[in-house]
Amino acid sequence: MEKDTQATEQTSPAAHLNTEDVAQGSVPVSGEDKAALAGRLRRGEQAAAREFVDRYYERVYLFMRAIGHDRQISEDLTQETFLRAWRHIGQLRDGKALNGWLFRIAGNVSRLHRRRFKGKGAVTMDAIEPPAAAGGDGPLKVGQQEQYNHLQEAVARLPWKLRQAVVLHYMEQLTIAEAADAAGIREGTLKSRLNRGLEALRKEVADE
Repeated sequence: MEKDTQATEQTSPAAHLNTEDVAQGSVPVSGEDKAALAGRLRRGEQAAAREFVDRYYERVYLFMRAIGHDRQISEDLTQETFLRAWRHIGQLRDGKALNGWLFRIAGNVSRLHRRRFKGKGAVTMDAIEPPAAAGGDGPLKVGQQEQYNHLQEAVARLPWKLRQAVVLHYMEQLTIAEAADAAGIREGTLKSRLNRGLEALRKEVADE
């Protein structure tokens, strides 16, 4: 275990983190690219670790922000996510499932943090950043800023499980299968949470 930790510290993705590099946005990854990248990560290639961070850092960070963590905590949890991913890369059997696998780790990291600091801190208005920060194409994007602000507030008030489902599928644009895998639940359960989350959002936005 100690040896693994030392190796991780030497070549983990966190060693390649550079916020200036990832500020430009994440790069879409095809199924074939994901499989190839996962294979290179399993072989311990440092260049692959850098590419992994460059492609996914912003998406994981925005996920942390969208489910309610402040900026500093989101930075910390994002780096923790990549450290855990690097340590457990051998567990990724299907490289094409890289998205769901990474966001499952991110969800677990977030959950552990919430349990550790339960009751400390609250979701704020700026906890959810607009899809424009990730390219301006998010499915929850609305035509007017005022409407989007109402939506931000409504998503922030959803129970955590419903918020996680909505963020994973509609904001992170994971497929139902990927989002369910990321949340560690069955697809049917994810769909149920999405339906309940969307119904709550429709009601809140309509009332406002």
